[in-house]
Amino acid sequence: MPNNSTKPTPEAKALSLFLMAFKADNAIKEKSKRINRQWKLVLEGELDKADYDKKVISMLDTYGGYDAVIEKTVKYYIDKTGEWTLKGDDKYCQDAQVVVNRMLKKEK
Repeated sequence: MPNNSTKPTPEAKALSLFLMAFKADNAIKEKSKRINRQWKLVLEGELDKADYDKKVISMLDTYGGYDAVIEKTVKYYIDKTGEWTLKGDDKYCQDAQVVVNRMLKKEK
């Protein structure tokens, strides 16, 4: 039975949003499908969350790490829409807001 209380880590959220942003690249689109399937396995109890987290960190590292992925994702959405609209009090949203604030400060 799925454990609906299990939430992805900030790193997994960063990776997911990054992969969604850049899914026009077929290689990235395939990685997105693969990591989403892995998450479903975690929810179904067929994959250990620690193993999933290791895969997420490994994928993040291929794109420059957590901080670089956040920066690339924020920049992508600001360039595309003119603003960053994701709000929240979780670690990922807080880290992304720091990047947004830094980018806005550079513009001034």
